[in-house]
Amino acid sequence: MTTPAVLDHAAALRLLSDGELEVVGRLVEASNATLYCQITMPGATAACVYKPEAGERPLWDFPDGTLARREVAAYLISERTGWGLVPPTIYRDGPYGPGMVQLWIDLDTEVDLVGLLSSDDPRLRRLAVFDAVINNADRKGGHLLPTPDGHLYGVDHGVCFAVDDKLRTLLWRWAGQPLPDETVPVLERLRADLGQPAEGAAAERGEVLPGALSGPLADLLTPAEIVALAARIDRLLTSRNYPQPSPDWPAIPWPPV
Repeated sequence: MTTPAVLDHAAALRLLSDGELEVVGRLVEASNATLYCQITMPGATAACVYKPEAGERPLWDFPDGTLARREVAAYLISERTGWGLVPPTIYRDGPYGPGMVQLWIDLDTEVDLVGLLSSDDPRLRRLAVFDAVINNADRKGGHLLPTPDGHLYGVDHGVCFAVDDKLRTLLWRWAGQPLPDETVPVLERLRADLGQPAEGAAAERGEVLPGALSGPLADLLTPAEIVALAARIDRLLTSRNYPQPSPDWPAIPWPPV
């Protein structure tokens, strides 16, 4: 059998898409139904997380039944940056209906998470840019997954991509500071992948001219959310700085971990 440690990215996506999903347990600390599963196909098996849409709790500021799709959208954005910030994630049917399925990531338990969060780690700098792009409303310390090989993942992206500014995170260390030089070409490429805003009546309807991500994101987000996503990238490219906390929204998630 193949374990996650030796699965390449393409193989992980095939396993998540085509494997047989078996629920093993539930992560009871999660606010929405979050199921720990084993996924298996001939020659490969791995652990994964399955979040069925049917288990999502209604939220006042996000449409019902959309959180799983937002998690997949966050993965697509992560992949287009080239930073690999989100574990392999897909949308598929499962034992409790359609939902998000994401590869389970084993933590490096030797990492001091509090010390990491207070550091100037370049991996956190990238994640702070990513969160600004996707408008992450809930970046808690427990959503950071350092691995034994030195990688750092972020998870739990169900409350992202709102049209209104909802950035709420522990990663304000660099607020107002210049973006790292590596960030600008990444954002420019990502912006091109979203296409260009339409004009006239089409723009009023929130339409965009196609880009490489237009089709995949159209199945996951509303047209207005895609337009807002592009606008956030435009603002970052114009300012070339990390954003500042908004006075209209709590800056820090609760609980923070």
